[in-house]
Amino acid sequence: TQVTEIKKTISGKHKSHSFYTFAESYFEDLEKNKKFSRINSERPLLNRIKEYPKAKALTFEDITPVFLHGFISHLRSNKDTIGERSIVNTLIFIRTLYNRASQQNIISKENYPFGNSDGKIKIRIPKSIKIGLTSEEIKSIESLDLSENLGQHHTRNVFLFSFYLAGMRVADVLKMKWANIQGERIQYTMNKNQKNLSLKIHDKLQEILNEYEPHKVAHTDYIFPDLKKAAKTPKDILRASKIANKRLNRYLGQIAEKAEIKKKITMHVARHSFGNISGGKIPLQVLQKLYNHSNITTTIQYQQNFINEDLDNALDNVIGF
Repeated sequence: TQVTEIKKTISGKHKSHSFYTFAESYFEDLEKNKKFSRINSERPLLNRIKEYPKAKALTFEDITPVFLHGFISHLRSNKDTIGERSIVNTLIFIRTLYNRASQQNIISKENYPFGNSDGKIKIRIPKSIKIGLTSEEIKSIESLDLSENLGQHHTRNVFLFSFYLAGMRVADVLKMKWANIQGERIQYTMNKNQKNLSLKIHDKLQEILNEYEPHKVAHTDYIFPDLKKAAKTPKDILRASKIANKRLNRYLGQIAEKAEIKKKITMHVARHSFGNISGGKIPLQVLQKLYNHSNITTTIQYQQNFINEDLDNALDNVIGF
């Protein structure tokens, strides 16, 4: 009967569906939607799964809690190269594809291996320690004489540009154009979540802009030179941004040494530094707008990395006798 045929078709779909074939179709969809940054971050996760000896011809049916426990143990045995956060990212990637296949009725969710119940795989995101610079450390970077090293001088400008704009992400900093300057404000769309933001141009920021303005040819030019030679396709811009970020981070290491700062500084530390210095000084609702978080809970969780006053006071009260 027709019903029997439909049942056969459904059971056929649910049987031995290749995880890797589905993953490739997933990446094709990302490509069509120009999600190149996501492809770059998730493609290595797929390669990591393929390296697991028991996942040579992986189907969704093979992805059981037992399989995942073995996979996690395999990754942890390579802990010199793979950290806990990377392991979690790989599990989240597997879960994303499992959910996607289930939503498309390609597989059944009957044997879903993730969850909080006994025997399921619980994905716990490890808390990372976010290190930000203090206002004194920022001042020491601001006051360095870097006139004899153009690479370091430019890097400091990019780092401080980010810091002066509430820790603007490096991808957004490098893509900033003169067209983003509207009067005394910078208006831009955040690369990460496509949200719009408008921020005041502080006098310190204006000094940096003044330094690059003589090189401006057109209103549509990038403010900084790092992407000027990149082709116009999103893929090329992403590739050039990654290369520039590595170069900037290398120079930041040299700047930290000159400023006698022991912390490891990367471009992302500008964001952490803004969070660290703002501490409890700025209302959370204002910080939420500056960071452009959709939910204030995200802001609270982010700022918890930097507000230690209550813990310090608690220690002082107990041992300060």
